[in-house]
Amino acid sequence: MKYVKRLIEKNLMDKLNSAGCVVVTGPKFCGKSTMCKQYAKSSTQLKSTNDIELARSDPRSALVGENPHLIDEWQKAPEIWNEIKNDLDDDYEFGKYIITGSTTPINPEKIQHSGAGRITPLTLRPFTLYESGDSNGLISLEKLIKEESFQTVYVKDNRTSLADIAFLVCRGGWPISTLAKKEYAIEVTKNYYAGLFNIENESDEFAEFLKNKDIELLKLVLKSYARNISTQCKKTTMAREIIESGVRSTLDEDTFTTYENILKSLFIIFDMPAWNLNLRTSVSVRTTPTHHFYDTSIATAALGIQPSDLLGDLKSFGYFFEDLVIRDLYVYAESIGATLKHYRDSSNQEVDAIVEMENGDYAAIEIKIYSENNVKEGIKSLISFNRKMEDSMMKLPKIQIIVTSHGPCYKTNEGVYIVPVTMLKN
Repeated sequence: MKYVKRLIEKNLMDKLNSAGCVVVTGPKFCGKSTMCKQYAKSSTQLKSTNDIELARSDPRSALVGENPHLIDEWQKAPEIWNEIKNDLDDDYEFGKYIITGSTTPINPEKIQHSGAGRITPLTLRPFTLYESGDSNGLISLEKLIKEESFQTVYVKDNRTSLADIAFLVCRGGWPISTLAKKEYAIEVTKNYYAGLFNIENESDEFAEFLKNKDIELLKLVLKSYARNISTQCKKTTMAREIIESGVRSTLDEDTFTTYENILKSLFIIFDMPAWNLNLRTSVSVRTTPTHHFYDTSIATAALGIQPSDLLGDLKSFGYFFEDLVIRDLYVYAESIGATLKHYRDSSNQEVDAIVEMENGDYAAIEIKIYSENNVKEGIKSLISFNRKMEDSMMKLPKIQIIVTSHGPCYKTNEGVYIVPVTMLKN
């Protein structure tokens, strides 16, 4: 199987040359081990029960090997963290260790030291459309922000249809799904979801997290997040929705939070933070995060949604499409040293995504299912945001973009760039 180079690899190289250990986290089966093996000269695999018990009783044994040394699924023996930290204290080298994990440690109290200055994090997400070959990458986000050349690509050059996008949403960016023939790819993703919470043995990386947990309740919380994808819905509202569905008579906020945290620890869902403006501005910014999935296909699989369902409900499709674009934008932003956040103020002025560079330059991005009306609505929203920043004497966006599902790629008279997601790259 041919290795697919990941956009985040430059970040991995930067971290290996500036820290003693890089901890690479991310969803199960997103390709962490495969990527890290490209940079490791030796490895310790914590796969069997015996391997895990050995590492727990003698964590230093897991560190033996030529550097960079890879320790796969290190969180199964969290004592390894302290051994790495102590080893780096005694004999520091850049790029000495790479450790990977599909969960956060189940017993964080066993990690006695933060590892600050020695251990640095990196998150790998599923394939972007550019990495999976579903985006031609004609338009570079970095070049747009830096105001480099932009070549208009007309609709005849973009053969992507809305049905294609619906398929990509449901297929997801899982390496194993992208390898399958198109007619079977979504079924592969459904199988992945179906087995996500089935624990076959104690060495499974999810085993400790799911021990003594109500798996059906976990799935209910997951489905609630899927129904409220790309929104800022309160957890009290989601808990009430579960109760009103009749499947449970009670569900308090603490219990909901416990299961929510499990899904976050397993890298299934995450909250995208709000963009904080200069504190001196008169604009009152809401800090409520937006709910997203590491891969949108988990949300569609949880709800049993097929591409035809998305095409039959374009309003709902818009929320799932936004989540897909956010997945890609996170990777594109990180690979160019930028951060990704969302904006919403007290007057309900929103911007779906703010990509901010280290020097403070930023792009304001709206995400839309393509139609003339949706593009007009996006332009109106971005102009309104621009005016608000100007009136508040805030830094204006370097570039304004509407990422669309399909259709033409061009620059409007208002200076807004219309870019189909299947033409975008970092």
